[in-house]
Amino acid sequence: MADEHLVETMRQLSKALTPRALDETLRNITAAAVELLPPVHYASITVLHDDGRLEAVAPTDDLLLPLDAAQYELQEGPCYQAAASTVHIISPVLASDQRFPKYAAIAGAAGVKAQAGLRLFDAPKANGALNLYSREDGAFEDFDSLAALFAHQSATAIEYAREIDNLEEALRTRTTIGQAVGIVMERYKLTEQRAFAFLARLSQTSNVKLRRISEEVVEQVERQSNQL
Repeated sequence: MADEHLVETMRQLSKALTPRALDETLRNITAAAVELLPPVHYASITVLHDDGRLEAVAPTDDLLLPLDAAQYELQEGPCYQAAASTVHIISPVLASDQRFPKYAAIAGAAGVKAQAGLRLFDAPKANGALNLYSREDGAFEDFDSLAALFAHQSATAIEYAREIDNLEEALRTRTTIGQAVGIVMERYKLTEQRAFAFLARLSQTSNVKLRRISEEVVEQVERQSNQL
């Protein structure tokens, strides 16, 4: 029966977490956690940035915003530890968990009795963890296999989504630079190669990325057109 549940969960996850934009993928992960994992009532994702800043994203309920914020402030709780130091952490009974004495009282007041944190990704500029919350004492005690499956599937979806985001950004950048080159060619009667070199020199002398220089050229022309 447990194996059948794992297989069915995998099937539904594969369907729910198909490649798409990163923000949408993160929202789908937390929504799928609530829908597919029996002990989960709420879910969010914590991103730990390389500057130490912690950010809560894709919460399934606004109830989680103060709970996640409390864990960041106290530097205590499954949410914080899974993002900062521990790959997976489970607290089936928060009220008696001696690891989180300050946070447990805050969670209990909000009706959260058990919690789990699952590391989803480690990237050069950020770590991310899935935060799972339950209103039931003893939740997540027999959660290892399903949690590992869910974390793996979610991490794969995030990697696909990142690739899509990077590709879309590259395409947007290439399009903008191409538009700027065309504008410079027309304005100064230059060849394509010389127009690109002109923009590149502007980028180097001003220490501003070529993409941003190109955006400014395009935006200037758009403003002028709107004034006509």
